[in-house]
This record gives sequence, structure tokens and C-alpha cells, in this order.
Amino acid sequence: MTREKLGSRLGFILLSAGCAIGIGNVWKFPYMVGQYGGGIFVLIYLLFLVILGVPVMVMEFSMGRAARKSPVKIYQEIEKKGSKWHIHGYICMLGNYLLMMYYTTVAGWMIQYFVKMAKGDFAGKKAEDIALIFSDCLSDPLIQVSAMAVVVAVGFFINSKGLQNGLERITKIMMAVLLLVMVILAINSCLIKDSYEGLEFYLKPSLKNIEEIGLLKVIAGAMNQAFFTLSLGIGAMAIFGSYIDKDRSLLGESLNVALLDTFVAIVSGLIIFPACFAYGVEPDAGPSLIFITLPNIFNHMNFGRVWGTLFFIFMTVAAFSTVLAVFENIMACTMDLFGWKRGKSALINGIVLFILSLPCALGFNLLSFFEPFGKGSNVLDFEDFLVSNILLPGGSLVFILFCVSRYGWGWKNFVNEANEGKGIKTADWMRPYMTYILPVLVGIILVLGIVEKM
Repeated sequence: MTREKLGSRLGFILLSAGCAIGIGNVWKFPYMVGQYGGGIFVLIYLLFLVILGVPVMVMEFSMGRAARKSPVKIYQEIEKKGSKWHIHGYICMLGNYLLMMYYTTVAGWMIQYFVKMAKGDFAGKKAEDIALIFSDCLSDPLIQVSAMAVVVAVGFFINSKGLQNGLERITKIMMAVLLLVMVILAINSCLIKDSYEGLEFYLKPSLKNIEEIGLLKVIAGAMNQAFFTLSLGIGAMAIFGSYIDKDRSLLGESLNVALLDTFVAIVSGLIIFPACFAYGVEPDAGPSLIFITLPNIFNHMNFGRVWGTLFFIFMTVAAFSTVLAVFENIMACTMDLFGWKRGKSALINGIVLFILSLPCALGFNLLSFFEPFGKGSNVLDFEDFLVSNILLPGGSLVFILFCVSRYGWGWKNFVNEANEGKGIKTADWMRPYMTYILPVLVGIILVLGIVEKM
């Protein structure tokens, strides 16, 4: 079977960025900034994005492009005979399924909120009433399962249409909508009366905030967010490496993807923090920021229903950009493993993933008795822990060791592939850092992530 290719370099960058850009950028990033001291956290986050995220992304892209296979088959193409690195390929495939087992439910929340905001369900409601709307949504199994089913069905339908005609074409449109809506929302938020204090908190680094929170805590939070925002460790980036030509070097392309991902995260903060401070809302509201705090803020704005609807269009598109990218990964793995055609792979995976996603969709209602980390925790928390705290950092550590170790692919093979084509090259002076320091940093993230839940 001839391997499909992306139609353009822009398609590759937007698809890769779309995979990285998701709810983590526009939901988790702002509340992390709020909880970890504002501008100083942003500064440290950007540093770790460059020294942690980009090198691992280059490795994933390089492995994918060299092997021309999905993550489940990458290692078989480039590992030494008799080695066992390919076991990680199967773990990557499982990781993509596990990620979508809860991400489809959260993407469903964005659709529900877009509909509610457009209908005016939040108009005139007090903060406690808005909180009640969110809990009522979660407690209704039919609503949760239906919204999740829509995400699964639409996602696999788009991907069934082909790499260029389905995924690439739709992603280009979605990313254009995403960026346009973001900029409009950010300009509106920054022009709100009394928004200056929010901009100062967000953009002006303050050592005082570090003293209050603790330097180690801020560094650990920034390191975590920088790493997880790029969806590294389960081959989610490697698949797009397998679809591109060798005319561009991969460090330059990785920097482009990281820049686009960072732009979305930073602009998300410009949407949220000026509005929070202008309306006297605490910026460290945590995960409830999007679903309870922001609808309350939109209620106080002129044309708030319009701005709120636009915001949840933006959130829905951000969620779907990741869903489509990871669905492609899942489909490519099963096509490589079983020789299925694209349509068959979409249909079977659609059914399988719907069933696998049921525990999370029902975890807030029928399965709410399952509290893996104590009272108030749920299925989503458990599945997110497995992916975010174990599979992403653990998988990234495997990718790093495979690319730098003589027992794996080896530094020379990795650099030759990464540097093929025009653009910024991976230099030899980077070798000591990527061989000795980078694995330690990722190992620290892995250990901290596991200890956090013990």
C-alpha cells in the first residue's frame, strides 16, 4: 500500500501544531499561570518549552520520517535486529487510545457549552446558578454520552475522507478560524475598562510571586506544562513526520510548531486575565475557570453572549484539532498493523473508541462511585494521570534514549535524519545536553508526576 503524504509544508505545521494545541493550552495554561504567579511562570515556561519540548519533538519527527510508518511500526524499521525497542511502539498505540478515552468527553463539554452560550442559557444567571448548570450537565449520562458520541463520529468521519482531502483540508480551515477568533477575543478583552491590572499580572514577571509560592514549585509547574503542551511521548508527532518529505530540516520545523503552540497559549491568557481582573475574579480559580468563572464574566460584558459564543467556538476548535490528529494516529496504527483501508479503520476504531470512552463519560454520574485518588476524584482523573504523568514523560524518555544511545538508533543516524533538507540544523554541541541532561530532566518530570499522586 502506497503511503499517503501531506500536500504541503503548511499542512504539516498546522497539523502538528493542531495536535499540540488543545484544551491544555486554553484551559490548563491560564489557570496554571494564575496559580503559579503570573508573568514569572510564563517566562520559566517558555525557557523549558525550548530546552525540553523542542528536542523531544525533533526526535519524534525524525523517527517518523525515517521509518515512514505509524508509531506502532516505527521501531521495527530502524531498530537494530534482536532489540526490543519496538515494544514501546505498542505502548504508544495504547497511549493514543487512552488519551482519547477521556479527551472525547472533555471535547464534548466544549460543544455543550457552545450550544448553551449560543442559546443564552447563562444570561442573567448568578455565579452559583452557573456552577449548578455545569454540575447538572455532568450528572446527566445521556447528555455526556451523546456529546462524546458526536465527537467520535465527526472525528472519524473527517479522517475517513483521506489525509489530504479530509484531515489536512479541515485542519487548515479549523486553525484559521481558531487564530482569527482568538485574536478578536484577545483584543476585546484587553480593551475592557480596568483590564490593565490583569495584563500586568500576566505579562510582567514578579519575583515577589516566586517568594510567595516557592521557586521549586514554580519551576516544577512550568517544566510540567512546557512538556505536556506539545503532546510528546506517545508518537502523536511521529505520525506527521512519517507523512512529510525530506526538503526541510526538523529542528526548524519543530520550532515553528512550538511557536504556534505557544502563541495560542499566550493569547489564551490575554483573553482570560484582563477580563478576570476587570470583573474582580480571582485568576487562580483552577479547572473551573472555563466552565464556571468565564460564563459569569461574559454575563457582565456588553454583548457577552456573542463573546461567550465565540469563545466556546474557539474552545471546540482547539479540542477538535487534537482529536483529529490523534484519531489519525490511531487509524494509521491499525492500518499498519492489520492492513485495513482507511474507511474500515475509521469505522472499526469509531465503534471501539466509543465503547472505550464510556467509562469517562459516565464517570461523573453512573460511575461516580469510582474515586481512585480519594473523594472527588473520578475516571477522568485516573485516565489523565496514566497519560500525563506516566505515558507522556515515560515515552519521551524512551524516544530520547533510543535516539542518543548506541544500543538504539544512535546519535549519528538521528542527526543525519533530523538535518536532512534546508533550515536550522541540530548541531554537535547539543549532543552532551541531549544525551546526558535531557533524559535526567524528563526523568525528574516522570518521578514528580508519580509522586504527586502517592
